[in-house]
Amino acid sequence: MTQATTLGELKRTEWASPARRQRTVKDEMRENLVCLLENGSPLFPGIVGYEETVLPQLVNAILSRHNFILLGLRGQAKSRILRQLVTLLDEEIPIISGSEVNDDPFDPISKYGRELIAERGDGTPIAWLPREVRFVEKLATPDVTIADIIGDVDPIKAARGGHLLSDELTMHFGLLPRANRGIFAINELPDLAGKIQVGLFNIMQEGDVQIKGYPVRLSLDVALVFTANPEDYTARGKIITPLKDRIGSEITTHYPLTVELGTAITQQEAWVDRNGGPRSIRVPDFMAELIERIAFEAREDKRVDRRSGVSQRLPISVLDNVLSNAERRTIVTKEKTVVPRISDVYAALPAITGKLELEYEGELQGSETIAKDLIRRAAGRTFEGRVGGANVDDIVHWFDEGGALKITPDERSEALLKGFTVVPGLLDLIDQVGLAGKKDPATMVSACELVLEGLVAEKRIARSEELGYVRARAEQKPPFGKGPTGGGPGAGPNLFT
Repeated sequence: MTQATTLGELKRTEWASPARRQRTVKDEMRENLVCLLENGSPLFPGIVGYEETVLPQLVNAILSRHNFILLGLRGQAKSRILRQLVTLLDEEIPIISGSEVNDDPFDPISKYGRELIAERGDGTPIAWLPREVRFVEKLATPDVTIADIIGDVDPIKAARGGHLLSDELTMHFGLLPRANRGIFAINELPDLAGKIQVGLFNIMQEGDVQIKGYPVRLSLDVALVFTANPEDYTARGKIITPLKDRIGSEITTHYPLTVELGTAITQQEAWVDRNGGPRSIRVPDFMAELIERIAFEAREDKRVDRRSGVSQRLPISVLDNVLSNAERRTIVTKEKTVVPRISDVYAALPAITGKLELEYEGELQGSETIAKDLIRRAAGRTFEGRVGGANVDDIVHWFDEGGALKITPDERSEALLKGFTVVPGLLDLIDQVGLAGKKDPATMVSACELVLEGLVAEKRIARSEELGYVRARAEQKPPFGKGPTGGGPGAGPNLFT
């Protein structure tokens, strides 16, 4: 179908109907959302874990035609949700060609649009605006000015056009007027200066604002959406009350409520499918769980600042690094399948330490020490959930008798698996870890390392950088009745040293 190119042509289309001409952006979003709900179409593809919590509230806010704010800590998909709102807009809308504020051909708000229609009538040229351009996003920082958001008087425009400075035609429009008939998103709203917030709510409610003393009235049609950190939004009082009062819905986001949901998000976002290489990549489910549990452990750790939060980007970055280290090893050893191990998780410490905001006690211990402890605890939880209650006495007894395993990280899987057979009962236990039918050496080695690391977390055996896996020190021994207590320093073998 040929699109209208002039106002006269547009008047002969459905855009000239009263229903279309009176429809606001929020009406448009509401109608398109209703269609998606009626058809059972997915609303926000890629957003996992919010189906029963955030998304129903978000749908209600849009159906209510509210401006809304998403409150949540870092890494909770707030920006992604806002950017997907553009899918609720029409594919294209008509505007007066050349208009900086996307003037509606039937109801222009700018002096430029009104004068052009008065001059050319039905011959006024029409342009079509795609929905992707109708989403305007701004990160709030303290240096943002009223000129950035609303606009400013442009002396050069005034001089070239022979206009008075008070003439609207001398105004250089900011981001908000340019978002007219679209969505305007502000990230980290509390960082916006108070006077800018005043300009925002004034133009939201009354439609007017003063630019350098000159009153300007703009009846903008825009859906305003915001994000903020809960602490900034409430405790510090950085949001001026009139603006807060004009935000219709306040929606709180959250981190994944279960490890399974977190794992699904991490697998979706991490670079797991590394196409183009000769080596296939396989992440055992127990390793995916362990990596996700690192973030869950960090969120509960008192040494980590809970007000800052532990972003979902942490397990995503860790999985990327873990796979890269495993990939590097398989290149060196010339293996064909990339399967991550516990040693690869320890090699991913740089992906953990940079994402932890520590309390005073944590700063004293150091981020690397805490990161290693989080890995060990995550391995312990994974081991407990999968192998908890199993008889590990033979394994522990072997270490108590002096056995030791010093594992070389870059050893081939076949060689490591051969060494693990020395530990009685170890290979019999890995089936309970969850191999999912994969009995290849790489997966079995990964499961063996998880069992050993789980025993370290339970303090049944010990692990050191110099000696590898050894018997537990006296102060680490479990209480009476929790495991074997005998076994002197025997002459057990050291493997892979």
